[in-house]
Amino acid sequence: MLMMLQRFCGVLTLMLAVLYVYQAFYVVVGLLRRKRPLSQQAQTLHRYAVLISARNEEEVIGELIESLKHQDYPRELLDIYVIADNCTDATAQAARDAGAIVYERFDRVRVGKGYAMDWFFHRLKEQGKDECYDGYFVFDADNIVDPAFVREMNNVFDSGDYAAITCYRNSKNYDSNWISAGYSLWFLREARFLNFSRMQMGTGCAISGTGFLVSAQVVRDNDGWPYHLLTEDIQFSIDCAVQGRRIGYCDKAVVYDEQPTTFQQSWNQRMRWSKGFYQVAARYLGALLRGCFTQKKGRFTCYDMMMTVAPGMLLTTAVLGFNAIIVLSAFTEPLPLAGELVQDSFLFLLDNLFNFYICMLLYGGMTLLVEWKQIHARRSAKILYLFTFPLFMLTYIPISLAALVRRVEWKPIRHNSSASLKAKNGSLT
Repeated sequence: MLMMLQRFCGVLTLMLAVLYVYQAFYVVVGLLRRKRPLSQQAQTLHRYAVLISARNEEEVIGELIESLKHQDYPRELLDIYVIADNCTDATAQAARDAGAIVYERFDRVRVGKGYAMDWFFHRLKEQGKDECYDGYFVFDADNIVDPAFVREMNNVFDSGDYAAITCYRNSKNYDSNWISAGYSLWFLREARFLNFSRMQMGTGCAISGTGFLVSAQVVRDNDGWPYHLLTEDIQFSIDCAVQGRRIGYCDKAVVYDEQPTTFQQSWNQRMRWSKGFYQVAARYLGALLRGCFTQKKGRFTCYDMMMTVAPGMLLTTAVLGFNAIIVLSAFTEPLPLAGELVQDSFLFLLDNLFNFYICMLLYGGMTLLVEWKQIHARRSAKILYLFTFPLFMLTYIPISLAALVRRVEWKPIRHNSSASLKAKNGSLT
């Protein structure tokens, strides 16, 4: 029995390795020096609207609007809109004082960023403003935007090849603690070893919550924003892959994001992400699988996105779970055989946990090495939080399990960062 369980664990581990081995090539591409630029100088300066969905964000909304007003881009081509979504504080007034156009929305039933965006797009259409813009930038209220952000995104957008474009996502508060550092390192990994490599290889990328640009034509084709699952960003990315639309990436456009600093905030947020991934997988895995065989140009993108939403962490949890079962099963054997089996099985479990830790440590270490200068933190914090990064990733295991059985709803995260960017070089202060 124990031998069978160990073999089954080995099969699951091998299956995971085979399914995700292609991402090792992404790492190689990300480590190599770029051989060609990701974008060229734009021929047209397009007109954009900035969309910020904010709920009780009076403390930080001004920072974002201020950074947007200092863009290296013609002011008349960039309108800033704030959706004060179910706010009970002074977010709307703070946004108006900062110079944004504010729409106030109150809907306790359709809650979440996806619903707020859809509501906004329909208001624009009713007012006849939807034809005014070539694209929409989407930010979270706690962001700060590099002065060159819009110009660099416009360079990629002007090619006309992409339905949406994502950016380089950095952090305001990398060194607050091990939780914020864990998030930060994960998003930097996503930028360097996923989207950067995808862009170099000419395949589709994925947007990640904030700091992205979506074509106005896509919004018109969709008659708004019909992405209302708990992770509306990944739902949009997967839908683009299924529809044969490409998402691009601009590594010169930088957004600074505030990360959670308490485990309760992190648990709630990642619980929503995990549940949202399950929702997206249930809805789109069949279409992605068909796309792997039927699409002419987007086959690999469909496979890549399928692996993105496939419950890989759940499979990892299953491997560790079976290891735990092996340990418990050993206690059913007669003495002294039971003692030997418990020891062997326990060592087998520890070996798997150790391998997971080492893999995450190497992945985080490579990210830290290549992005060292971009991380705004003390040297000691960078090194210390590298070793806590695998522990941060291990906490996904109970989160993934809980998301399977618990009802999850969108919950706001309170932000209170007070950061700014030096206008000359975009450095964070």
